[in-house]
Amino acid sequence: MEFDKLVVSFLVDEVVGGFFISVPPGHIACLYDRGYGVLKRTWGPGLHLKIPFWQIAKLFNAQILEYTITEGFDISQNKEALGDKAIIATTADGRLIQVEGSILFRLHKQRVPEIWENVGDDFVSKVVRPVARSRIRSVLSEISVNQLTTYRPQVEKKVHHELNEIFEAKGIICEGFLLSEIKDLGDPKTPKDDKILLGKKSEEFISPKKD
Repeated sequence: MEFDKLVVSFLVDEVVGGFFISVPPGHIACLYDRGYGVLKRTWGPGLHLKIPFWQIAKLFNAQILEYTITEGFDISQNKEALGDKAIIATTADGRLIQVEGSILFRLHKQRVPEIWENVGDDFVSKVVRPVARSRIRSVLSEISVNQLTTYRPQVEKKVHHELNEIFEAKGIICEGFLLSEIKDLGDPKTPKDDKILLGKKSEEFISPKKD
């Protein structure tokens, strides 16, 4: 079982014909009751009773998770993978840039039943990924390249705030946003003039210019 996935479906009929739910550390369980629907409470780590066949359990990862935005990330095989390809955005001064970074987030434990019932298992593709793309592009469109390289912590804080504002309404808590690399794409028709503005990978690091 791959516990690095955000949501882990599991069979609970392995112990005494399905009378128990075994919840490992860092996870919580929700129950779907065939009579009452998704129950409003959650179950933390430990062994818990349930009604076999009448109640179906689902395990959710309640730990802080890292959503990685990086060039070459492939979601074609798994739309719920915790990441995305690098985001292309346009700055306030009309520069085309490519952004890599990471988002730290976790589920609001008391609201997991609400997430399961209203959004479902696939909320990485429904909520996290589209919101991340939209908010990051929106923030970067309001600042220039010079501001971006000079005020990196403030930019990260702004993106964090924008993400959390929307995530929170869906029962997700954004713990932080970190930039890892920003690349000036120059002429989009050729990669020859691409330059790293922020990051540790390139010797072509450009120092921010003073206005």
